[in-house]
Amino acid sequence: MIKLRLKRFGKKKEASFRIVACNSTSRRDGRPLQELGFYNPRTKETRLDTEALRKRLTQGAQPTDVVRTLLEKGGLLEKTERPSIAIGKAKLEKEKLAKAKTKDVENDNAKAESESNEAES
Repeated sequence: MIKLRLKRFGKKKEASFRIVACNSTSRRDGRPLQELGFYNPRTKETRLDTEALRKRLTQGAQPTDVVRTLLEKGGLLEKTERPSIAIGKAKLEKEKLAKAKTKDVENDNAKAESESNEAES
């Protein structure tokens, strides 16, 4: 299967990446079938070869998660809600509700204590 993924290059701690099409079993920095773009995470610079990317996508190439987000930002793919992200958002909402409930309970307890202290005085 052909994958669209990032190929690392550049100096130590100053990595840049090329977006490449390669066989799914090949090494990360191995020889690609085709170079399709460039991504620099430090400057957020992205250059995409849109024609070649469209051709590879129509041939059935599967992008990795990072490449998918770059293609979505570039307008080549429609943004889709992935299941893992949806589950993560639902989990965050539950945690927020739980924290809000515990804060409400703590506030109620604090009010009750302050009222009982005032009544005793």
